[in-house]
Amino acid sequence: MSENMPINVEIDNGMGSVTFADEVIAIIAGLAATEVKGVASMSGSVSSSINEMLGKKDHTKGVKVEVGKEEAAVDLYLVLAYGMSITDTCRAVQENVKKAIETMTGLRVVEVNVHVQGVKFEKETPIAIEEPAEPAAAPRVK
Repeated sequence: MSENMPINVEIDNGMGSVTFADEVIAIIAGLAATEVKGVASMSGSVSSSINEMLGKKDHTKGVKVEVGKEEAAVDLYLVLAYGMSITDTCRAVQENVKKAIETMTGLRVVEVNVHVQGVKFEKETPIAIEEPAEPAAAPRVK
């Protein structure tokens, strides 16, 4: 895969060319993937995890792209939510990513490969323990 090499996409009307960095395609793919219900998070490298801990948002976490002059291929590394249909969620991710890239860039997406890296379980909510009510004060007798 080419690292941050700009790609020229010819505009149909012959007015010139538009250049996309690979990172732009990766950002589009990452955002489109996380829009799909059932995607808990993107699975990234150690460096992206460190960036996240430092408060830096990494929209390309868990995304690898290979971009040509007219085509793009995408690999996504996802963590899915427990209880969702894995095949339905992955299919929805593929469709959403393909549509987003093709609509926004004009590139033809030849493949969107989804790699499920894990399943996220919902955090258990602690059960509130009610304190016993204090006994009512006895009436004062004078």
